[in-house]
Amino acid sequence: MSDAAVMPEIKRYTGILDYLSTVDHKKIGLMYFWFALIMGIVGGAMAGAIRFQLALPGAVLEKIYAAEMEGEARLNIFSENGHLFNQMTTMHASIMIFAVIIPGFAAFSNYVVPMMIGARDMAFPKLNAFAFWLLVPAGVLMVASFFVEGGAAASGWTAYPPLSLQGAGSNPGQDMWVLAVHLAGMSSILGAINFLVTITNMRAPGMTWGKLPLFAWAVYFTSALQLVATPVLGAAVTMILLDRNFDTGLLIASRGGDPVLYQHIFWFYSHPAVYIMILPGFGAASHILASFSEKRIFGYTAMVVAIGSIGLLGFMVWAHHMFTIGMPTWMQAYFMLASFGIGVPTGIKVFSWLATIWGGNIRLTTPMLYVLGFILIFVFGGFGGLILAMVPIDIQLHDTYFVVGHFHYTLSGGSVMLLFGSTYFWWPKMTGRMLNEKVGRIGAWIMFSGIGLAFGAMHVSGAYGMARRIVAYREEFEMLNHITTTGYVLTAVAALIVFFSIVASLFRKPDCDDDPWKVNDIQQSFEWATTSPPPPYNYEEVPPIPVTDPRKRIDQQ
Repeated sequence: MSDAAVMPEIKRYTGILDYLSTVDHKKIGLMYFWFALIMGIVGGAMAGAIRFQLALPGAVLEKIYAAEMEGEARLNIFSENGHLFNQMTTMHASIMIFAVIIPGFAAFSNYVVPMMIGARDMAFPKLNAFAFWLLVPAGVLMVASFFVEGGAAASGWTAYPPLSLQGAGSNPGQDMWVLAVHLAGMSSILGAINFLVTITNMRAPGMTWGKLPLFAWAVYFTSALQLVATPVLGAAVTMILLDRNFDTGLLIASRGGDPVLYQHIFWFYSHPAVYIMILPGFGAASHILASFSEKRIFGYTAMVVAIGSIGLLGFMVWAHHMFTIGMPTWMQAYFMLASFGIGVPTGIKVFSWLATIWGGNIRLTTPMLYVLGFILIFVFGGFGGLILAMVPIDIQLHDTYFVVGHFHYTLSGGSVMLLFGSTYFWWPKMTGRMLNEKVGRIGAWIMFSGIGLAFGAMHVSGAYGMARRIVAYREEFEMLNHITTTGYVLTAVAALIVFFSIVASLFRKPDCDDDPWKVNDIQQSFEWATTSPPPPYNYEEVPPIPVTDPRKRIDQQ
């Protein structure tokens, strides 16, 4: 009897049912992508509401929507105590971190990494699908929390007690936030396990660790960070949940609890989380720079060591966010010096990127423009980090817009710019459709200008003393806030350009070849050796390793 006679027929779905039931890493990657894109629109709209409120000292929304009452102050549309404003700031940050940036890089990691290493899927396909579907209720919980009694969480994305303990029993929004963080964290942990096993065990014959593409290396180190750090965040937010619902008093000082303990545990996760949100982008930037400089990446081994070192050092500097809590001088000195130490591997990466493009045949494509803009903004953001690492300066600038500007230079100028660059770079491989290059280059320049204006102005207003998370401010900060709001408008325009370019491409038939960027001879990865988009099994036959020496320049072959 033939095998065909005994094998059961596999039921195939089409359309939406296909995506609902798929375990194909490529379709899961696309679902991550669309989830991050939709949540990015939601989180970006919240940022717009925040900047609209702060466009003028007296609050724009107050002036437009509130009625003048005789002998009384006008009613603020964000409520008299700014409660809705605090909800917006909390949920904007939470959505952008847990539902946009981390899932955004997970989209490209899921789609590209198995192909890069010559695998036909992830090690655990069903676990991969489960990790994605955990994100959907997490995102729904965050958005739905605005519509429950008391509104969404309003304690900032850090959820410091005692602020995060207020409203226990009457305001479920903070509890919904905790549950959403747990679900997103579980998604990260399961995805991390999958990537670690896949990259370790499923590389094609000949794909040694020394030939592993830099993006795969970056995902590997990111997964290690997620696996170690994310359960720590779960412990921190669980203490909030217990104090709010079971009156445990773990974080209440008057009952013998320690609110500072929460800060230590929270930042032990949240500082490595900064690198979870950008290390994959470092790997993507290396591929893009090498591709459009037509050179091998300079200093491959040093880049791998630098990326790994940043991940390791990320666990050793968490308390530089806490210099104002009254820690001993020796502890302040240690965390200050350790924070300076991160500048060493960061500098190695930047010099490697600059050496890669030096003397290269540079093509200023849209992905290249996004990465070049990222390097400049990220370097300035790094200098801001060195300033904040100095204890006396950090104490003065703590909880000001200088910190917010620095954070957004590294994440908006870093992660978001790299997500857009990665989109333009890998979208042709993922869909077989090129995005409009002319419009894309315009969008890249607008995004670069908007980020530079918005968060550069925040550095200045913070240096002059403007506090973060305030619903209104003194008139002397008006011009700087004008500039910040103008910068936001520019970034919003650039983001909409990317969004509409993606949507417009879906209405065209696939129109690009297997290697639309003509980079297969430069890259040290497999994804350009298969069709665009790839078949379900990625390869009929695993292609030969394209690179034997990643340090060798293409013109020397």
